[in-house]
Amino acid sequence: MRQLSATRKSVLPLIGLLVILGVLIVCPLIMIFAEAVISDGRLDFSGAWAMIADSGNLQTIWNSLRLGLCVVLCSTVIAVPTAYLLARTQLAKRRWLDIIFMIPFMTPPYIASMGWILFMQKRGLFQQLFPSSGSFSEKFFCFGGLVLVMSLHVFPFLMTMMKNAISNIPASLEESGAVFGAGFGRRLRKIFAPLLTGNYAIGALLVFVKTLAEYGTPYTLGRRIGYYVFTTDIHRYSTTAPIDFGRSASLSAVLVAICMGLWLLQNHITDRCSYRLVGGKGSRPAATTLHPAGHLLAWVWAAVVALAAIGIPYFSIISTSLIHLRGYGLTPGNFTFAHYAELFTTPKSLRAIQTSLFLASASAVICSALGTAVVLAARRRKGKLGKAVEAVSLLPEMLPSIVLIIGMMLFWNAIYKTIPLYNTIGIMVLAYVALYLPYTVQYVTSAFAQINDSLMQAGRTFGGSPSYVFCRITLPMIFKGILSGWMMIFIIAFRELVTASLIAPPNVLVVSTYINREFEQGSVSLGMAMAVLCVLITTAALLIMNGLSGRKERKT
Repeated sequence: MRQLSATRKSVLPLIGLLVILGVLIVCPLIMIFAEAVISDGRLDFSGAWAMIADSGNLQTIWNSLRLGLCVVLCSTVIAVPTAYLLARTQLAKRRWLDIIFMIPFMTPPYIASMGWILFMQKRGLFQQLFPSSGSFSEKFFCFGGLVLVMSLHVFPFLMTMMKNAISNIPASLEESGAVFGAGFGRRLRKIFAPLLTGNYAIGALLVFVKTLAEYGTPYTLGRRIGYYVFTTDIHRYSTTAPIDFGRSASLSAVLVAICMGLWLLQNHITDRCSYRLVGGKGSRPAATTLHPAGHLLAWVWAAVVALAAIGIPYFSIISTSLIHLRGYGLTPGNFTFAHYAELFTTPKSLRAIQTSLFLASASAVICSALGTAVVLAARRRKGKLGKAVEAVSLLPEMLPSIVLIIGMMLFWNAIYKTIPLYNTIGIMVLAYVALYLPYTVQYVTSAFAQINDSLMQAGRTFGGSPSYVFCRITLPMIFKGILSGWMMIFIIAFRELVTASLIAPPNVLVVSTYINREFEQGSVSLGMAMAVLCVLITTAALLIMNGLSGRKERKT
């Protein structure tokens, strides 16, 4: 009886967590498919198929797939040479370059695309800097410009993965090829390419999925050139009259199917095309010493990539935020800090900052508590139920955020009479928690995996209660993982655009929607001032987290 009672006690937390996660994540996803295939209380796949087969929706699907493929190709051209230079040449010693090339990832994509628009538009900053160029910069507003901007945001994913893979290839393999007479090109084809195929495929699929799921850049730049994709059409059907949740749900279902298929393909490639190059036997990393001309070209390449990915958008954002009168542009004497002062004196902007801080903090706290509970419960009882809880908590990572938000809109609107949460600030907190819970689960899981079970067993052996063992042994050991997850959620939630644009209550602005609204209404300098403030706040939060982590490590 005691054993049965203990088993029930260990199962009940998992069941409770599964119910919570089901309401947060599973029910909204079910609502999407139900909205797509249920008509008048019965299954009707013909209606969903007719919506998908509509010429406009087929064009959207083709646009999305074409954009994803082109972004993968463009990202490859940028990422692979950069990864090689940072892994094998003299540039590998410049560790600060790794930080520089991660800045595009830390920059919200809609802010970077706004910077490019301000730089390249008619009478924009490029034409002001180079008056003799005429209308050359305006040619940027095309499909190629959209591909370039999106590639400059996602290439760090592929670059980091390829850099780590190239660094793990031991020098002995390349030297063996050279001994047998293979030139650099042949070694590249016969040694490098096969060893890097798996890593490249994983990185390319990740870039493809992120491109399909991206909303900020297609919304700001894609709409400007009339190029509509999954995310912009899903958003348009859900927010613009006449609202059509059926079309939105059908496109969401197609997007989910594509993303899930790509994730399965990624797992297959990982199993079949991965090589273990790091083992117990020591290996000497390979290095290529570039000649002075090659070294110079390497620095030129790095500078061009940094200029395109960081220099141009940040120059545009910062300079625009300081311009007093847009008609005078970059002329001397036309710069002011008045826009920043206005941010801290206008009730609307202050409320937007406060709301973003509240949403980011609240969602980070709830995610930290819920994610830690998921990891502890799943680890304490390893079985199908524990794996199910962990799998459901990680499900949002494999889904485009706009799909889950559409599902939450449908679900919470359907039960509004029972739980009147829809159209309140509470639904925004729930949406952020559902979207970002995987961050806490992953960080805490990583920290928990480093703890030896003997530590907890020793605590229990010496009479420690489960709560005592958790507070004095487990929690201090996983605290760094919880803190890292909290800070990552705070940074991403603070600048979130798609959630706020879809389910924010009327007259409720956050930082991202404030920036977007001011940009669209012509108060560009004020919007860019808020964008600079957004980047400064998230950067400061990241520095504080690193400082706290470093202090804790020094104490231990």
